[in-house]
Amino acid sequence: MKVVVDLNRCQAYAQCLYAAPGHFALHGREALVYDPSPDESARAEIERAVHACPVRAITASPDDTSAGEAA
Repeated sequence: MKVVVDLNRCQAYAQCLYAAPGHFALHGREALVYDPSPDESARAEIERAVHACPVRAITASPDDTSAGEAA
């Protein structure tokens, strides 16, 4: 799975930290750090974080690495 946070849109409300604490963290007051490639088993937590973000800065999509692997 692929996670992208629009850091220009993010306002550091930190709702994602509560929804998926193992995948999002604040360093300092406003520097969001996140896991851009969480394991598929984290899907439920990541989806909660996507929906919890009040400014809709987080998007998550399936990781399509298997479709275009080089030989």
